[in-house]
Amino acid sequence: MKISFVGGGTMGEAMIKSLLAKEVAKPGDIAVSDVSEARRDVLKKKYGVKVVADNKEAVKGAEVVVLAVKPQELGKIMAELKGLLPQQLVLSIAAGATVESLSQGLNHARLVRAMPNMAAQIGEGMTVWTTTDGVNQEQKDMAQSILAALGKEIHVSGEKYIDMATALSGSGPAYVFLVIESLVDAGVHIGLPRDMAEKLVVQTVLGSARAVEVMGKHPAELKNMVTSPGGTTTEGLLQLEAGGLRSLLLQTVIAAYNKAKALGAK
Repeated sequence: MKISFVGGGTMGEAMIKSLLAKEVAKPGDIAVSDVSEARRDVLKKKYGVKVVADNKEAVKGAEVVVLAVKPQELGKIMAELKGLLPQQLVLSIAAGATVESLSQGLNHARLVRAMPNMAAQIGEGMTVWTTTDGVNQEQKDMAQSILAALGKEIHVSGEKYIDMATALSGSGPAYVFLVIESLVDAGVHIGLPRDMAEKLVVQTVLGSARAVEVMGKHPAELKNMVTSPGGTTTEGLLQLEAGGLRSLLLQTVIAAYNKAKALGAK
């Protein structure tokens, strides 16, 4: 599969690294364009991929063109590539860029809009994606293989789910990192060495998430398995409920969702 990346930043590199590690593509199958010469040199040295400064040159002969650029750069790039991608599949991971804006900006009908999250950088990401009607089955399969290399992926029929995923899984790592940071600080506060507190918290979060996935039980049921009448967990949960944790998380996701919709409407 011939894949071109327009943009070789953090997420672009994460995708390249995962595609090569999962053997979805070989170095010779990947071309990357980036405005930064230093960035191009890094990508060529680390991964052996073709690097160019010119976006038009990068997309020549590609079966899939990945737009891995910041939203504020997208307008200029779409104007540059407009009309040059007659049959290629275009896969955009640009935050807030709607299918309609991509279609109009590129004058193109074969589009995938995807929302990967930060954990894609280590191959443990969660990506939600959707396609336009112009994308054929072969191209859907190519998109799925690319996104599956980043971790887990879910194809959705409607673009509305992309904004929802942005609020939940796209922004979600930041929420989890804040919880981890807070728990580590709490451990230090009660007297644990910081390095020990961090190990305890990280493995607890990893193990708890894995338990939800593997054991097939509702999180509430798993929570009850840890909670003994009159015990330490009961006391801790009482404080979380009193502090409104459930409501706060709900409002957090709603606020992020509303922001995602507003950005997409611009």
